[in-house]
Amino acid sequence: MQRWSMVVLGLLATAGCGKHSGSYSAVEAERAAQAEIEKRVEAADALWAERVEEDKLMAAIDAYKAVLEADANNRHALHRLTRAFYFHATGFPPEDNDEKIARLDEAIQFGTRCIGQNEQIANAIEVEGEKERDAVQFATAEDVPCLYWTASALGQWGRASGIAKTLKHIPTVKAYMTKIEELDASFFNHGPARYWGAYYSVLPSFAGRDTDKSAEYFATSLKEAPHYLPTKYLRADTLAVAIDDAKMFTEDLMSMIQTAPDLMPEADITPENIREQIKAQKLLAERSELFSKKAIEAAGPLGEIPELTPPSPPKMDEEAEMAEGEMAEGEMKEGETADEGPMASDDSKDAE
Repeated sequence: MQRWSMVVLGLLATAGCGKHSGSYSAVEAERAAQAEIEKRVEAADALWAERVEEDKLMAAIDAYKAVLEADANNRHALHRLTRAFYFHATGFPPEDNDEKIARLDEAIQFGTRCIGQNEQIANAIEVEGEKERDAVQFATAEDVPCLYWTASALGQWGRASGIAKTLKHIPTVKAYMTKIEELDASFFNHGPARYWGAYYSVLPSFAGRDTDKSAEYFATSLKEAPHYLPTKYLRADTLAVAIDDAKMFTEDLMSMIQTAPDLMPEADITPENIREQIKAQKLLAERSELFSKKAIEAAGPLGEIPELTPPSPPKMDEEAEMAEGEMAEGEMKEGETADEGPMASDDSKDAE
């Protein structure tokens, strides 16, 4: 409840900071402040684009925190921090499980603040005393990113913390993901279907495990967003292990390792794809520890784990290609003498 008190106080503080509209200096100050916020957001976004490197991810986290110092309720920064801490926990998994839990806890804290930007949700929880799973009924499409990454972090946090805590947060996670599915089922490469795929495979039998449902949800997510490689990793790590299917496990991980991580660059998921490919290599090496002897025999020998498929070289647009061609032609002409033409230049290279 304390974290929701902070959200409400932040909203009230922002509301109470209005300036007289007739004051020219106040307007100028407001413009300057907004320009500074935009500058900080731009710097943070530039670092975020390079998040495949852990040091750049941490720098992006610091940069988004700097945005919040200037604008405590900046939804973009809150959303990115929620996702960033989730990515730090799952894309760069630490050896120490407590450290992983701490990173996920940070994601949940920022996610809660992000969700709290919806005043109806914040009021329902803090003033009306409703539970988070009930207050989510007031969520809108604008809240989907915050809800999704908070629910994802809660799920991973529970899994890392043990079955007791997993079961404790199931009602909230289910409510969040159900609302996301209602508002935008395609969000983040059909994330809700991917989430339910993992959800129904990791639940204990007494709590509702259903591997058939899990398989259906994973199939939907993969069909609709085959370019998002972490879906295959998640299916291998959850469903394949749950049903003792070493063949599915092997095929999923081998396939994602051998797929170009930038299959759909416009989706902005290449960093996530690369980090999951690295994890896939490590998980494949643990196959013998995760499956029965019978399942491993059915899957066949593992063989050598392949090297990662590198990203494709960047493609230039037509204007860039023309500019490069004109530049190269200009350089060639500058290098010619009165007695040398293009053919003479080629002959001299052959002689070399």
